[in-house]
Amino acid sequence: MKKSTIASLIGLAFVSSTFAAEQIDLDEVTVKANRFEHKDTEATYASEIHTAKQIEDSGAATLYDFLAQQSSLNIGSNFGSKATPSINLRGFGGENGYQNVVITIDGQRLNNIDQAPQLLGAIPVGNVERIEISKGSGSVIYGDGATSGSIQIYTKNKTGITASTSFGNHGQQNHYINAGISEQYFDLSASLSKDENDGFSAKDNTEHKDEYTGDTQNVKLKIKPTDTLQLFAESTNSRNDIRYPNALTLAQFNQDPSQNGKPATTYTHQGLYTQQWGLGGEYSILTHLKIRATHFREDKTSNFYTASFKSDYDYESNDMSVSYDDEVWSAILGYQDFDGKRIGGFDVTSKNNRAVYTQAEYHPTWLTDALTLSLGARNEKVKYQYEPTSGTPLEDSRRLNAWDIGANYRFTPELSVFTNYNKSFQAPDIDRFFATDTVTFNTIFNGFIKPAKVNTFNLGLNHTLSRNRLKITAFRANLRDEIYFNQPLGLFGTNTNIDKSHKYGLEIQDTLQLNDALSTTLIYNYTRAIIDSENNLTNANGKDLPGAPKHTLVANLNWKFFENSNLNLNHTWRSDAYVYNDFDNNDTQKQRNYQSTNLALSYQFKHFQLFTSINNLFEHKNYIQTAPDTLYPVDFERSWRIGLKAYF
Repeated sequence: MKKSTIASLIGLAFVSSTFAAEQIDLDEVTVKANRFEHKDTEATYASEIHTAKQIEDSGAATLYDFLAQQSSLNIGSNFGSKATPSINLRGFGGENGYQNVVITIDGQRLNNIDQAPQLLGAIPVGNVERIEISKGSGSVIYGDGATSGSIQIYTKNKTGITASTSFGNHGQQNHYINAGISEQYFDLSASLSKDENDGFSAKDNTEHKDEYTGDTQNVKLKIKPTDTLQLFAESTNSRNDIRYPNALTLAQFNQDPSQNGKPATTYTHQGLYTQQWGLGGEYSILTHLKIRATHFREDKTSNFYTASFKSDYDYESNDMSVSYDDEVWSAILGYQDFDGKRIGGFDVTSKNNRAVYTQAEYHPTWLTDALTLSLGARNEKVKYQYEPTSGTPLEDSRRLNAWDIGANYRFTPELSVFTNYNKSFQAPDIDRFFATDTVTFNTIFNGFIKPAKVNTFNLGLNHTLSRNRLKITAFRANLRDEIYFNQPLGLFGTNTNIDKSHKYGLEIQDTLQLNDALSTTLIYNYTRAIIDSENNLTNANGKDLPGAPKHTLVANLNWKFFENSNLNLNHTWRSDAYVYNDFDNNDTQKQRNYQSTNLALSYQFKHFQLFTSINNLFEHKNYIQTAPDTLYPVDFERSWRIGLKAYF
């Protein structure tokens, strides 16, 4: 895409508000990432919200599809897996970005203690009520890993029954049923879902393609015995069977992106099973004072059959808080812990976090109703343990701090500005913190690795009219000890730190309601990620961080062309980038730009909806490149599906 085209689309975001009229109200958007719920135009941090209606109108069949096509996140297949995708937010790169954003679902943390990405494939998109993306903030509430921000996913408290089924090419199937009931003293809902495909690449020598199957069951219960007390419980079970396509050379990909690449080698086969449950309660002691406590547990098994490598995970966490909320003050004081344990064939390795935090907002109504001030701080201790079946146990700990200060001022009901300064940190995962001695092959502490520390400044503007909602944010992040993998360093490569780096950029979100039937959305991000200095990468100083594209564009058109018919046209584009290992920015090959044009059409008749969708309409040849001549094909051909949804 030419730069002039990008400039024109950015210009559209700025001038579209001139077409606003006082006729149609856009839905009011609220945020609650910092545990205080209010309008997003009053928040002291940058946010991006996606509602259940937007998700349904998009026609996306999976959460991966929606985030990749409709959000500002750079979502990509992780070595061929869409169930555990790579995530790049604000220039942290496709290789490590998922460790620099905290993802929660209904308050339960999805981040892992090792280098496994978050399991998003276990979240049926039809069960999602809302997605909130907080950028450059969130470290006070979410702690370890919230260096680029946080993503909160909330599921539906369903009433009635919704059933959906769809089929498509390459054996694509997506089925789910949600059912729920809401009464005076309780809410109960449950869902079942199945997502699968037969694979998009050629068969390997075992006659298997890069196929995927995911089965998920969820049940939620809320008990409301009084107006001041709520108790809740939730349980999710998910079984995922994943086969990863083999890497291709660039020549092989250009010849045929669906080929195996290594005919004598079977596709890597993983079984990923998880059981999650949580329970908690909330009690209003006084009109403005309440206490809340939650407990979560996850038991997970990852089994790589082809490598005979199996790990069991036990995660357990608690979050207890007391909060006060009135017209002038909103404040929360809390305690969180997270115990993570990975049990392998020869060792048990754990990472345990303990934190206290406080967050407050002040609305000086005696001075003005237009100002909101925020302040928060967090102290967290991270403890590591390595317990082999034979050999010497290892143990160490780190103590880290985070804080956030911000302000929002409303010049008019339509125009507000916000700013905040955030300090965050990322403690190394257990795969980076421990290393193998190249002489004795014993497990030792990795002396190269340090926690990453990030200071981020955000400055933003909200402009909301009856037909137009515009949000602009500029940011800069200064980093110390950004964590990365240096492949040439040492016998097996070394997990280490970039001494000093920085990131900056501009983010634009604009939604325009042209008339009763037609609306458009534009999301554009310009991001630079620069390596300032690193002793082990002397030729990389002043160069771009690999795997981080400069430009991201999402353009969306939604047209209700008949009373019960809806058309959604979407185009997603990301600029090219340096491949993961190219810190010198001098490899002859670069990660090609990503493009996908997607179309979804639906027709509603009474309690039934007929829908169809086409992804990658023009068959752009997309891939993820991790090294020269190491390409993993993704979204490289047109796919379609057709389905039926029923509401009762």
